[in-house]
Amino acid sequence: MTYAVLFPGQGSQSVGMCPDVRTERPDLLGRAASDVLGWDLEDLIANGPEDELIRTDHAQPALYATAFALWSELNAVVTVRPAAAAGHSLGEYTALAAAESFRYFDGLALVAKRGAAMADAASLAESGMAALLGADIETAERVAAERRDSGGDLFVANINAPGQIVVAGGRGDIEWLETNARDLGIRRAVKLKVAGAFHSPFMASAADALDDALVQTTMQAPIFDVYANVTAAPTGDPRTTLRDQLTGPVRFAETLEAMANAGIDTFVHVGAGDVTAGLAKRTITSARVYTVSTIDEAREVGLTLSVQ
Repeated sequence: MTYAVLFPGQGSQSVGMCPDVRTERPDLLGRAASDVLGWDLEDLIANGPEDELIRTDHAQPALYATAFALWSELNAVVTVRPAAAAGHSLGEYTALAAAESFRYFDGLALVAKRGAAMADAASLAESGMAALLGADIETAERVAAERRDSGGDLFVANINAPGQIVVAGGRGDIEWLETNARDLGIRRAVKLKVAGAFHSPFMASAADALDDALVQTTMQAPIFDVYANVTAAPTGDPRTTLRDQLTGPVRFAETLEAMANAGIDTFVHVGAGDVTAGLAKRTITSARVYTVSTIDEAREVGLTLSVQ
């Protein structure tokens, strides 16, 4: 048995998530975290309001913190180090923190700056994202390229799993896609409730803004492989891949396939919800998949992994 840990990205947050983590790990979510962020992390997760928690600059630190806390509990029990880690968008930061590429609180500050930079970039243009139903990657790439050739701004942003592709673009591009999806060979295009066109050139100003924070954050080589979203391969330079991630597509399906080809046969989702567990099941159908979204699950799965 060779396993990898997977960490969720923005969209998995919910008011009241991970209550046992908030109770048992105040060292990670309590006063020290609030001092880094300048707002009360634990209270916002516990009590909301939802419209504040779902803000890009709030959701990202909340998900990073809860996922890392669950990883800490899993890591305290399991006797076998993971062969690799990956995260979906924001989750790549949690993966790097788990692999000790940077310290937890340094990562929390970095994630907060990333979220703020992305929110600022999203405010510069009316843009959004849409999920394509019944489309393969070739169709998505063709439609996006043809739209750009005709003067639009449409880009493949997330390659999540077979049949799960997301594109990003201007508001007009997304509306055009919704209207014309069937004629383009797509069963349906569904606009997502997100603040902007993430993982596309619309985030160029966010990448520029993140540069200084990346340079100022002390980093080292991860102690186990961390697969980067933009390359679907182990990262050699986290600063470069984290910057490029903002404007490039999340190649999560390819990441899972690359891990499986490297001999990984078990995937463990660590964090709120179960999104990356679902993507792993859909992409690598032969794999064992576990979900760790509570401290009890962290301890149970840690023991299971230790005896296999």
